[in-house]
Amino acid sequence: MEKISATIIALNEEKRIAACLESLRDVAEEVIVVDSGSTDATVSICHNYGCKVTLRPFDGFGAQRQYATSLTTHQHVLSIDADEVLSPALRESIIALKETGFTHRVYSMSRLNFYCGYPVKRCGWYPDHQIRLFDKRYAAWNLRDVAEKVIFRDSVRPEPLDGDILHYRCDTPDQFRKVTRTHAAIKARVLAASDEPISPVAPMLNGLKAFWNVYINRGGILEGNVGRQIARESYVSEYLAYRAAQKLNAQRRK
Repeated sequence: MEKISATIIALNEEKRIAACLESLRDVAEEVIVVDSGSTDATVSICHNYGCKVTLRPFDGFGAQRQYATSLTTHQHVLSIDADEVLSPALRESIIALKETGFTHRVYSMSRLNFYCGYPVKRCGWYPDHQIRLFDKRYAAWNLRDVAEKVIFRDSVRPEPLDGDILHYRCDTPDQFRKVTRTHAAIKARVLAASDEPISPVAPMLNGLKAFWNVYINRGGILEGNVGRQIARESYVSEYLAYRAAQKLNAQRRK
């Protein structure tokens, strides 16, 4: 039977990581956790599950994920976040794949995102295809701070797997807001470092574009109040990212 190394990047995920680790039973022979400084029980929970835990300051999502990949023992790597769980169907797909043997270099799977316990099928949140299982000899994470992804040769075609990654994004609107603000701050640094000019109206225009894309183009309007909240946060996140980038550029010019 083929073996899999699972990787997780974590920070203060004591409320969620046990469910994530439970879903990896019989799926991964090795679980690598890269923790960026948890102050809660995250690390001790991981140790209790037999994970190999490494502490490393966070320097961007792509770099953190690739570092975790570099610590793996087995050829095939399954990347999952601490707030994600493999659905029963996806578990069965991966276990069957291990038994029959890997025939592809990368595998894709859909991700079902939850907002405060509500499964969101629109807003661009589903099927939200992800490449999370790959042969590390032929694929790797790029080193982007945000919007990171697994990269591989153009000739490689990801093989889809049945089942979903269940992504529990937040328990409360405030928690979701905190995460989007963190991502906005990271994106602001990326925008500022690109040296591309940012027009005075860029924050407003990009915010409105994000809102329209989520609420209208991707059907958020059909999700009722949840769709409105997600669209509104999309607007605010983009607005804050571009506004902060403008300020960083102004400080550099002084």
